[in-house]
Amino acid sequence: MTWRWRYEDAKGGELTDRPLPREIFPSQADAESWLGETWRDLLETGVEQVTLMEDERVEYAGMSLRQA
Repeated sequence: MTWRWRYEDAKGGELTDRPLPREIFPSQADAESWLGETWRDLLETGVEQVTLMEDERVEYAGMSLRQA
């Protein structure tokens, strides 16, 4: 099983029109740690929210990168 982030705009549409990191992680914890270190950079490139995927299954969706 592999974990990855799907990068999305504010409406939940997947961003495919720009070069974004396509990291693959061996565990959910690794994926979450990586996002904790890079969310600001992603936000600067236009990513508004993310969805965590395990293979093709959605673990959780629509997590905003903006502070509440």
